[in-house]
Amino acid sequence: MSLPTNGAAAISIRNLVKRYAPAGGGEGKLALKGVSLDVPQGQIFGLLGPNGAGKSTLINILAGMVNKSAGEVSIWGFDIDRDRRNASRAIGIVPQEIVFDPFFTPYEVLENQAGLYGVPKDERQTDALLAAVHLSDKARAYARTLSGGMKRRLLVAKAMVHSPPVLVLDEPTAGVDVELRRQLWELVKRMNDEGVTVVLTTHYLEEAEALCDRIAIINHGELIANKPTREMVDMAREKIVVLTLASDVAEMPSHPAFVKCLSIGDRQIEITYDKDKTNAGEILGAVQAQGMTIVDVTTREADLEDVFVHLTSQPA
Repeated sequence: MSLPTNGAAAISIRNLVKRYAPAGGGEGKLALKGVSLDVPQGQIFGLLGPNGAGKSTLINILAGMVNKSAGEVSIWGFDIDRDRRNASRAIGIVPQEIVFDPFFTPYEVLENQAGLYGVPKDERQTDALLAAVHLSDKARAYARTLSGGMKRRLLVAKAMVHSPPVLVLDEPTAGVDVELRRQLWELVKRMNDEGVTVVLTTHYLEEAEALCDRIAIINHGELIANKPTREMVDMAREKIVVLTLASDVAEMPSHPAFVKCLSIGDRQIEITYDKDKTNAGEILGAVQAQGMTIVDVTTREADLEDVFVHLTSQPA
C-alpha cells in the first residue's frame, strides 16, 4: 500500500469520543473524552495507560469492532467512516486474546485470513510469514497443539497476511516467558526496520522505554502526555541516591531538600530528591553534616515507570 498523501500520519485521531450506552438508564460510561493524537509513519509508538484508561476502546475503534461516538480517525490517510475498506486493509491488529479454530493448521489459519482480505492466491505470503515467525515446521500441525508462545507468534503472522503498513500489538507479551518476549520484540523490530509502523500497548514499561520512539499516555479517557520517549523520561524530576553508612542508623537524617528518606537495609538509606532543586553532592553533605559516615554511594536515574506513576496518579 502506497504512502498516504501530503505526508499524513500513519494514524490520525482528532477529538475522539466514545460513550457506551447505559445498562439501565443514565448517561453511560464516557470511555474516551476527546482524544487527539498522531502516530508518525515508520515509528514504534507506545500507547500506555492503567487498566480501564481507554486504550482497548481506542484500539477496538481502529479495528472496526467498536463504533465511535464522535471525532475523526484515519488510518494511512483513509477515514474509517468514509473509506472503511481501505482503512481496514491498512492495519493489522494483534489482540490480547489467543483465539483460533483448534482444527485449523497455522497454514490454513493464514490462508483463510488472506482470503477474508481478498488477497489473490498468487500474491499470498503464507510460507514467508510462517518462516518469519519461526513456525515453518508447524505449518501442518493443528493449532490446538501449539504452545502459547507459538500461538502468539501466529497471531502476529495472521495480522500481517494482507501486508498492512500499520501493525497494532495489544499487550503481546502478557503472561509469556522471557525468551518468548525476546523473540517477539526481535520480530517487531525487524518488521519496523522493513517499514511497518507499530503501535504497542504494554504494562512492561521497561520494554516500552527500550523499544518505542514515542509514547502517549492515556488516563481516565484523556490523553495526558505524548512525547518522544527520551523527552518523556526527562519529565521525571526526582532522583534517588542509596547510601551505605559506616554504622547503624540510630535516627534517620532529615533535610528540607529530601523528598523522601527511607531505611532499606542494614546501614543503608535511600534518599529521594528533586534534581531541579539540588544535586547529589548537597545531599551527601547534608547527611555528613548530621554526623554520619558514608562508605558507599549509588544513584538511580528516573525512568519511564517513575513518570508513568506520577502522571497517572493524578485525580481524574
